[in-house]
Amino acid sequence: MEQKLRQEAKTLLEQGKVDYIIGFEQGSLKFTTTPLITKDKDDTDRLVINPFIVNNLSVFLTEIKGRVGIVAKGCDSRSIVSLIQDNKVVREDIVILGVPCPGIIDLSKVERLVGKDRDELNAIVREGDKVVVTVNGKEKEFPVTEVLYDNCLGCEFPTPQEYDVLLGEPTLPTTDRSAGQEKLARLKDMSPQQRWEFWENEFSRCIRCYACRNVCPACFCQRCFVEESEPQWILPVPQWQDNLMFQVIRNIHVAGRCTDCGECERACPVNIPLRSLTKEMYDLVDELFHFKAGMDKEAPPLMTHYELEEAEDLIR
Repeated sequence: MEQKLRQEAKTLLEQGKVDYIIGFEQGSLKFTTTPLITKDKDDTDRLVINPFIVNNLSVFLTEIKGRVGIVAKGCDSRSIVSLIQDNKVVREDIVILGVPCPGIIDLSKVERLVGKDRDELNAIVREGDKVVVTVNGKEKEFPVTEVLYDNCLGCEFPTPQEYDVLLGEPTLPTTDRSAGQEKLARLKDMSPQQRWEFWENEFSRCIRCYACRNVCPACFCQRCFVEESEPQWILPVPQWQDNLMFQVIRNIHVAGRCTDCGECERACPVNIPLRSLTKEMYDLVDELFHFKAGMDKEAPPLMTHYELEEAEDLIR
């Protein structure tokens, strides 16, 4: 699949079908990748596909001008479709190189399981439903349900729904998504007071760096509401109440656009479980409107239309 990607990307550049390629290359740290954005066909030899291609690359599409070839996993392709629906990108300007995704390995989970930092790990290899971690020459096996990102454990569409080239065989969706819902289930089991105290504690740690906003493909406003001064919606000082308000308003803004890619939670430097908020909103949108983001580029965005039969259900 990796060789096919490199060949497809090089051909697209050589034939002038795209101006840029957006993909992944090996990161500077072990078991990491980093986005690669290039117009040089020789750089395509650095493109990789492995269990660590975590970034949702569609976030770059609103910044790059011209025709683009982009590597996209299942959730990423849906983010691209959502951007097309919102007229932020033009479908004809994009060549989607689809990657059927069996799930991305969460390195922090691996480190906790083996009790070692990444520098002490020799290898991490996916073998079917297991992940083999080599530490000091000794192999340890773990079920994939213990090492994949939570959003991957609950992924409904691992194969891109929109693509021009599919780089591998389609991946079947997960049949048991309960492992990806554990954090959310624990929150739902709490009383309202307990949940309030939980989020007070979590958002007291927030430094308001906006990493969650900056990596989110659905956060494409040129000027965010937090930067407005007339009126000033929230204070610039990271107090927990304003931090909570920022996340609540952001979730309303991305309702019907969020594809549960998990980037917000992954990017958070203080490990706030932000996906618990976004996934609940994702599920509510599905329950109330029977709408999943990024499934049909011809469909209007969720918040731009309504159907007459929705009214009575919403009023009740």
